Amino acid sequence: MSRGHQEHPARPMGQHDDHHHGHDDHGSHGSMKDYVTGFVLAVILTAIPFWLVMGKKIESPSSMAIVLLAFAAVQIVVHIKYFLHMNGKAEGGWNMLSMIFTIVVVGITLSGSLWVMYHLNHNMMPTMSPQNMPNETVPQSMQQSMPGMQHATPQAK
Repeated sequence: MSRGHQEHPARPMGQHDDHHHGHDDHGSHGSMKDYVTGFVLAVILTAIPFWLVMGKKIESPSSMAIVLLAFAAVQIVVHIKYFLHMNGKAEGGWNMLSMIFTIVVVGITLSGSLWVMYHLNHNMMPTMSPQNMPNETVPQSMQQSMPGMQHATPQAK
């Protein structure tokens, strides 16, 4: 055996691996028709939300957010199917299992972060609501240094 070429340790000497080292065993790659279909769907799923936002077609910000998230979710599915070629059969299903695990972890992280931020804001700043804010007045030291400054004067009773 020469120094430049080593045999695979699990094979008897002289037997070589005849399969290709390409991507042939990792599921099917898409045809040109699949790529064009994916591209057209991606463009449509980008153009519609752009039109909705720029044209201010939906007035409610929460409704707009829900619609945009729905379009984003559909676009993720299009990219996964048409460009990444992920399905339940590729690589014995491990691709899909890892994708599901990733989605679950990202969902838990995002929802947990939003929940924590909402409750921190709500519980840590209860006195910062507009109802609890005192009327703003200009301190006496600023009144003297800035003539013409409008300020609230205490009402005499």
